[in-house]
Amino acid sequence: MAADLKPAPNPAPASPSLQQAGQTADDVTRALPHALGPEKSLLSSMLQDPQEYIGVAIEEKLTKEHFYLPAHSTLFGFLIELFEAGQEVELVSLVQRLLDKGLLDRVGGPAALTDLYTYAPSPGHFRHHLLHVKDKFVLRSIIQNSNEAIAQAYDAPDEVASLLDSVEAKILAIREGSETSKAPTIKQSIEEVLEQFQALLAGEKGAQGFSTGYEELDRKCSGLKPGEMFVVAARPSMGKTSFMMNIVEHICVDLAKPTMVFSCEMSSFQIVQRLLFSRARYAMSQISRGYKPNKGDLQRIQRAAAEITQAKLFVDDTPGISINELRAKARRKKRDENIQFIAIDYLQLMKSRTKQAENSREREIAEISAGIKGLAKELSLPILILAQLNRGPEGRTGKSLGVPRMSDLRESGAIEQDADMVGLLYRTAYYAENDEERQAEEGKANLVLAKNRNGETGDVPLTFIADLMRFETGPPAREEGA
Repeated sequence: MAADLKPAPNPAPASPSLQQAGQTADDVTRALPHALGPEKSLLSSMLQDPQEYIGVAIEEKLTKEHFYLPAHSTLFGFLIELFEAGQEVELVSLVQRLLDKGLLDRVGGPAALTDLYTYAPSPGHFRHHLLHVKDKFVLRSIIQNSNEAIAQAYDAPDEVASLLDSVEAKILAIREGSETSKAPTIKQSIEEVLEQFQALLAGEKGAQGFSTGYEELDRKCSGLKPGEMFVVAARPSMGKTSFMMNIVEHICVDLAKPTMVFSCEMSSFQIVQRLLFSRARYAMSQISRGYKPNKGDLQRIQRAAAEITQAKLFVDDTPGISINELRAKARRKKRDENIQFIAIDYLQLMKSRTKQAENSREREIAEISAGIKGLAKELSLPILILAQLNRGPEGRTGKSLGVPRMSDLRESGAIEQDADMVGLLYRTAYYAENDEERQAEEGKANLVLAKNRNGETGDVPLTFIADLMRFETGPPAREEGA
């Protein structure tokens, strides 16, 4: 029986040797950090007053992984099961239930349960002891991840960037407590689905994800949702950066959601300049033509500047940023500023510095695409990323001239596979063959929603106002008789 109460054996020391890993023989034989007294105190309080203290433990996200002693871990897990099932936690029936489940010996037998029940800690120390148990778990997690990192550093010395990204992600996960989170049960998932369904029936827009500011697009996709990757692709000069910044403006300024923009092509100054004057609806080209802003223009510019200043917008203009560096910066901003949306301009300007990607551009793009999708899920936020199309649209004829397809995505089919939504942006005036045709098509734009994992596909008609670098909902308004 006593053997069941012994702590789990220490993990094997990291290879290849104690001296190389910076460890001594004493380090290997030392017990991992633990706090058996506080663990015992927590369980005793939960046995004596389950409604009060098991509830507190759940609120504080305590899990059985936090307990060092296997017997304590098993007992805590069983208490949580009983509590969530609404069953009474009482010593005599608890012993019988554990016996029926074949778990009595694993928790130390009736004597161990009696000892815990009569331990009688001070109720006022419950949260203090809970913090002790959590702190020791963090220390054990640091040791475990450090040992793994040491071993990986020796086994794969060439994959430095990937290893650094992996180590940073694990350490941040410990800091944020995500290592203790459990995958949702089917019951929890069903409850979440039904809650969202009821919210949708009640017309609550917040249940649909973040609005893009474009009514038809919002209707088709029900907003940009956490964990989703939205790829907007176009040929050069179609206005894809303007479209991205219009959505950024709506989410960051109008909806007041902290937003991060990664711009591999334009500087931070250019991004903010474009955002400011587009929101103020003032065409910068007027200055070059000799027109000075009037009083109304200046008021709109000042108002837009004040609104953008108050918004939480973060712009990173690192050229050729690697996927690992982008992920690391996004994690930090999520931790420090709780960003809710990320926009990236654009995918083909990013890098992946793994050994496998060195000799294959297609492999490199696939790794970047998978990394972006993984980041969206990891941080639980939507990511909009721009992409370049190949010359396919220009090679088409007739009414299909300039109309893009998903197969036109450059260099990798992994992009359309990873994306939850793919929007193909184009403007028909760009492909006009003469001035008359160009004038007739002026301002017309279309976003072909070619893929939508959770909704319908189809065309989203838009109007492009070139002077303001803005896309607006619907086709251009035409005067009667025009």
